[in-house]
Amino acid sequence: MRIALAADHAGFELKSWLLKALENAGHTLVDKGTHSTAPVDYPDCAQAVGEALRQGEVDRAILICGSGVGASIAVNKMPGVRGGLCHDTYSAHQGVEHDDMNVLVLGARVIGVALAEDLVRAFLSARFTGEERHARRLSKVQALEARFSSGSGAGSGSTGNAAP
Repeated sequence: MRIALAADHAGFELKSWLLKALENAGHTLVDKGTHSTAPVDYPDCAQAVGEALRQGEVDRAILICGSGVGASIAVNKMPGVRGGLCHDTYSAHQGVEHDDMNVLVLGARVIGVALAEDLVRAFLSARFTGEERHARRLSKVQALEARFSSGSGAGSGSTGNAAP
């Protein structure tokens, strides 16, 4: 499988480990950076893997930041890109099987190497079922994406300052 990997500085070491493991497993890898622990911004990493998916350069992608949260938010802003933050194997395969997830997002400061390898195996071995209920739900997600990426729709989201 053709896989893009990217990480910010917090995920650099885990990405390096996964690159070797995936290469040993025979996958074709596209390293989208970063290449050191020097600070970089996770939205840039998310854009790199998202563009690789959208352009057909890869089949799936793995994106890593410190917690996985910021990278997950960023990568899901790109049309056609469906990233899931997973720290358990059930979510890693179910996200593909039911939701056609194409980006596995990991938090390097949350999980260790052994769990990351298990998650990657679960993600890469899973296939979208195409069952009617899953296809119907995916179509609804795609309709939301189309509606709100066309400029129609309300609001720009929370500023984080509002009280509940």
